[in-house]
Amino acid sequence: MKKILLWGGLGLLLLFLTIGLIRSQKGQVSVGEIAPDFELISFAGESYQLSEYRGSVVVLNFWASWCDTCKPEAKDLEAAYQYYRSRGDVIFLGVDYVDTEPEALGYLEEFGVTYPNGPDLRTEISQAYRVGGVPETFIIDQDGLIAHVQIGPFRSLEDILLRIDPLLD
Repeated sequence: MKKILLWGGLGLLLLFLTIGLIRSQKGQVSVGEIAPDFELISFAGESYQLSEYRGSVVVLNFWASWCDTCKPEAKDLEAAYQYYRSRGDVIFLGVDYVDTEPEALGYLEEFGVTYPNGPDLRTEISQAYRVGGVPETFIIDQDGLIAHVQIGPFRSLEDILLRIDPLLD
């Protein structure tokens, strides 16, 4: 009986390792692919389901308070959010990656970030997008397709606007 349990456990371990290896070799979600749906529960307790924003452009930013390269783009992302806010057809969502809530909330306050942000509980969202690190930003078009993938920080507010403006009517 012990041998059966041991071999069964070893088989499960190999299965999980194989799945992880296949997933890592797939690479990131790419331009033109359907954006994986997810639910983000914000730090304020509000729920955001990506599929509810079809017809809008969604800017999905993965960040962390411990990420030094996330900091320069935080104010630019907030400025872009404020720029498009009154339109109602550009949605910004921030996903806090592998962080603690007190540090994440301090980061949001320090950089004046007001668009919805929440933790990536159990790293489900980052796994769905196959995020390799932070910051990473996915811009999703009105049809739910990945229109742009930004690995690393945006360099300026203008850089962000140049990626979003062509997607708007």
